[in-house]
Amino acid sequence: MKTLRVDLGGRSYDIQIERGCLRAAGARLKGVCPKAQKLFVVTDTNVGPLYYNALKASLEAAGFNLRVHVIPAGEASKSPSQLSTLWEDMMDFSLTRTDAVIALGGGVVGDLAGFAAATILRGVDFIQIPTTLLAQVDSSVGGKVAVDLDHGKNLAGAFWQPKLVLMDPDTLDTLDDKTFADGMAEVIKYGCIADAAFFDHLTAHPSRLAITSDIESVLYICCDIKRIVVEEDELDTEHRMLLNFGHTIGHAYELAGHYETWTHGQAVAAGMVMAAKLGVSLGVTPVDVPARVVALCAAFGLPTAIPCDIQTYTAAICRDKKGAGADISVILLEELGRAVVHKLPKVQLVRLLNSFHQVL
Repeated sequence: MKTLRVDLGGRSYDIQIERGCLRAAGARLKGVCPKAQKLFVVTDTNVGPLYYNALKASLEAAGFNLRVHVIPAGEASKSPSQLSTLWEDMMDFSLTRTDAVIALGGGVVGDLAGFAAATILRGVDFIQIPTTLLAQVDSSVGGKVAVDLDHGKNLAGAFWQPKLVLMDPDTLDTLDDKTFADGMAEVIKYGCIADAAFFDHLTAHPSRLAITSDIESVLYICCDIKRIVVEEDELDTEHRMLLNFGHTIGHAYELAGHYETWTHGQAVAAGMVMAAKLGVSLGVTPVDVPARVVALCAAFGLPTAIPCDIQTYTAAICRDKKGAGADISVILLEELGRAVVHKLPKVQLVRLLNSFHQVL
């Protein structure tokens, strides 16, 4: 088993990475939630049929009383209405402040269940059991939980650290190639912003088969990078912004597709390519970087450009949480493996992005 400790004082927790650990979840949870009697499990219509029974057997063997709440798979479930339904079901289950919530699934399940845990009874313990690559390397670690609003993604949320993140790489075997590639966008991001050697390793292993041959190490490297950043900036006011490389622009692409045409990973991949080009135009990024990012994203079947108009860019950038007044902080690459926060006026960013699309 590979273990990482996220050191946040009283909010510290372990990330445990081990094949087959889903079947040992009961014993692991007893260790981190010793007072819990009831566990409220949130999963979705894709993941539940695959993995809930194995989890259930382990948790019941450890003496826990369970209730499962299954949401429809997909981004549409990360909504205030689903959140309200979760709250009411938790109360029907007579959940108490010594009990806990488990998220079994991908990023949507983790964000929704985590926000419910953060707010029900003013906060109960929360366990992340991520089952997608994207959730394992990104959304399950760091304590960001949220739901979407009509105005955009993740606009209502909180910071609520889990008590444990339990990663079973075997759950990745049931992902289709598109969903696996979705997670690879975030994997590539870590190489771009913090580890040039890791970027080179990914470039030398440009296929799902090659990556999964040593997936535990890939997960460990990604989570270790995120762990370091989260420990330095838990509440996302400074250094943690670096994790949003490709995301400010990617959110515009998600909006352009009405959150249906493009997945989060696809949008982030195209966003990273555009951010690399933006960095070159601003004199921050070396000229060879965009082509290297394009080649690696394309190797995993990710889009490297997505159509977007100036109105959509403007709407997404105005809503972005990294904005402050008339300015916005964008993440650029000084070189592969080193990212920086670069502040510029929102109107300038929109104008530059639109000019790139005029020549696509």
